[in-house]
Amino acid sequence: MNPSDASSTSRVHVSLGERSYSIAFSTGELGSKVVETIQSLGPVSHLVIIADQAVEPHVLTIQQSLRKLELRQNTIFVQSGEGSKSVALIADLWNQMLDAKTDRASVVVAVGGGVIGDLAGFAAASYARGLRFLQIPTTLLAMVDSSVGGKTGINLPKAKNMVGAFWQPSAVIIDTDTLDTLADREYRSGLAEIVKYGVILDQQFFQFLEANADAILKRDPICLRHIIVRSCELKAQVVEQDERETTGLRAILNYGHTFAHAIEAATAYGQLLHGEAVAIGMNMAARLAVQLGMFTNEETQRQLKLLQRFQLPTEFSESTPAKLWSLMQHDKKVELGQLHFILPTHIGHVERRSGVTQAQAIEAIHVTER
Repeated sequence: MNPSDASSTSRVHVSLGERSYSIAFSTGELGSKVVETIQSLGPVSHLVIIADQAVEPHVLTIQQSLRKLELRQNTIFVQSGEGSKSVALIADLWNQMLDAKTDRASVVVAVGGGVIGDLAGFAAASYARGLRFLQIPTTLLAMVDSSVGGKTGINLPKAKNMVGAFWQPSAVIIDTDTLDTLADREYRSGLAEIVKYGVILDQQFFQFLEANADAILKRDPICLRHIIVRSCELKAQVVEQDERETTGLRAILNYGHTFAHAIEAATAYGQLLHGEAVAIGMNMAARLAVQLGMFTNEETQRQLKLLQRFQLPTEFSESTPAKLWSLMQHDKKVELGQLHFILPTHIGHVERRSGVTQAQAIEAIHVTER
């Protein structure tokens, strides 16, 4: 796909049988797209909007548009940050939904970044054994990653996303105008997941990112639309083939995340944004792949240079390598006592690898003497 194709793309379909849905793309049409989508869902008794406090203006736009449907609405604002994905907060959401007389004809509407999508999605998956919900991502990272694919969940203190459910949304609505007020740091954080798609699946896309890094940083609207649409297409292709991570294919989406989740846990989910941790994790994973003879130093440097052009961190020294290794043992990708890593063989392809020793992982993490 080239940028001109992306500018005319209005929908990407995620084909999952009876759980299929569309990702709708627009610019400046958020309210009307939400109304149109809810009207397509069939009988709806009530709307529960779960939103990040930081996106209140977007919520007001949605609320005003929804008035024409004359549906009962309840809005619950959640504090920004990974700390909100907690057992205490999900319990509070359940109780607020109960007080609001939420029933099986209610629809949950998630408005915000990845934290809100994961949290509201898990509330929808678990309340009354499953409610319909809409994903309305307002950060770049959520648009290209967490809003697509049906993963929902909360964190435990020692492990990220350890409690959750696969629960597909009824629809995803992406309006690029919601990015206008996104802070530069949050925007760059989303670029890490976009780089990931190029490394794991699409060499040409990676080359596009290299060639257009300056325009992407400046949020050129044509480049921005292209990288969002292409990322959603790539993720949809993987999810369609392995919705619930039963074949191992979907695990490739976790490239860099084994290191990243340990880094986030080591900092109590408060120091780094998720995409920042992923950027560091991808750099560590590439170094590990070089150790194992899977990847070249040259391609490691290409990835490193692109992450640095996007002004993302690529090293972490706030915890010991041994501590990070210990935290990795709580990763969801541990099976039968074996920790599995997703590692690149070349730009555009990765493989699942087990049998990595503690010493090898620590060598990939430990850079202070390099």
